[in-house]
Amino acid sequence: MKRVIINAYEIGLVFKRGVYQRMLKTGSYWLFGEDVKVYDINAAFTAPVELNILLQDKDLADALHVVDVKETEIVLVYENDLLKQVLTTGRYTFWKNVIDYKFVKADLSKVEITENIDRATLNHKLVAPFVRSFTVENYEKAILLIDGKYEITLTHGTYYWWRNTISILVSKVDTRLRQLEINGQEILTKDKAALRLNAWAQFRVDNIEKALLENKDYEKQLYVLFQLALREYIAGLAFDELMEKKDAISAFVLDAVSKDAEALGIAIASFGIRDIILPGDIKDIMNQVLVAEKKAQANTIMRREETASTRSLLNTAKLMEDNPMLFKLKEMEYVEKIAEKINNISVTGNGVLIDQLRQIFISK
Repeated sequence: MKRVIINAYEIGLVFKRGVYQRMLKTGSYWLFGEDVKVYDINAAFTAPVELNILLQDKDLADALHVVDVKETEIVLVYENDLLKQVLTTGRYTFWKNVIDYKFVKADLSKVEITENIDRATLNHKLVAPFVRSFTVENYEKAILLIDGKYEITLTHGTYYWWRNTISILVSKVDTRLRQLEINGQEILTKDKAALRLNAWAQFRVDNIEKALLENKDYEKQLYVLFQLALREYIAGLAFDELMEKKDAISAFVLDAVSKDAEALGIAIASFGIRDIILPGDIKDIMNQVLVAEKKAQANTIMRREETASTRSLLNTAKLMEDNPMLFKLKEMEYVEKIAEKINNISVTGNGVLIDQLRQIFISK
């Protein structure tokens, strides 16, 4: 016979020859030929024998939380509202005591997280290994494919799914205004003049479902649309016509590409030609034409100025012919110009020379 004391917050399980007999709560007991195993009820309980045998005792069953976790499940264990552990496949037991246990079961066989689990918990280091997450920025859109099948279009935000064997693919695109460079396009005009063009276009993805689900490499397809529209316009004009109508290229290309781009899920914002590069021989000819044109313009201006000057002289002569005083004023103007360049005058001779000077400088 032996005495056994079960302290507060302890439970004793009595066995006789390895067979479970009964449960002992707080108190002092005398045992005859029996053994007792004492457990701390603040710790998880590990059954010393088959748990189903122990649970046949109603008192013991009432004293335990029994949690069964299937292969496709996990259970989140909260102690006093704090996440303490995550249970995977198996059977677990916890003593009912002053600790407030809460068990949240999650089904991992599905993709969507329908359980009442907040975002902070999903990012917890204990739960994160069981979760897949994906972030869509404010300027992006994305499509969700589950097992290769389109499911939904995602806007900005962070999304969470259970991690399992189901395939998940998230494809996203940037919905901001983007620029496409169309450089080095070598095109023949109608009269076989070889040109090289550099162009640009601005666009944005307007319909993500068309862009990603109905088309492959939508940017490459858009590049080809612009390339073909440029070739169509330039190949239909002779070189001189093209130079006269080069300002109309952008409008033509925009009109030609916009409808086809809509089928790609793309909206075209603008298009422009950056450079038209001429071959060396054509460039030399153009330079010669330009020089000749400028010379002709210069000659025309010189002739126009000479004509105007001659006309002005003729008008002045007619006025002086009709008005002797005007003639004398013009004469004095020239004498004044001559006098400005004379510093000293030495006069020798008789009074005739003085009279002649007086006649020059003094008006009658």
